[in-house]
Amino acid sequence: MPVPPPSDNQSRSPAPAGEADPAPRPTRRVFTPAYKLATVAEYENAPNGQKGAILRREGLYSSHIIEWTRARDAGVLSGDPAESAAPAKRTKKSAELIELEKLRRRNEKLESDLAKTRLALGIMGKAHALLEQLSESADNEVPPRTS
Repeated sequence: MPVPPPSDNQSRSPAPAGEADPAPRPTRRVFTPAYKLATVAEYENAPNGQKGAILRREGLYSSHIIEWTRARDAGVLSGDPAESAAPAKRTKKSAELIELEKLRRRNEKLESDLAKTRLALGIMGKAHALLEQLSESADNEVPPRTS
């Protein structure tokens, strides 16, 4: 009978106090605005067959170039390192504002559902009136006599 492999808890023994973790946590790369501008310019000026080679060489994704191009076009990305030293923080929304947005979205959905329901009821009412009219005309007709 084969022995099952040890679970994660059993396979990892605590590292001795003096040793570093064998797989340290990777650090996130930080790109300077000058590097971003230079890379975007190089990417845009490259012929179509060479754009992928630039991304591979730099270890980037096309989403990096898209994001950096949008930042450049919006004027957020400049060559001045003083501006990029302190990135702009997002303003946090208050709890009331978040709840208000949530309620507005819910209200829009409910209004849409109500409009669909009213439309369906209108169609059902017309179908009922048509069937009633057909029923009355069928009752009023005299069946032909067979001799």
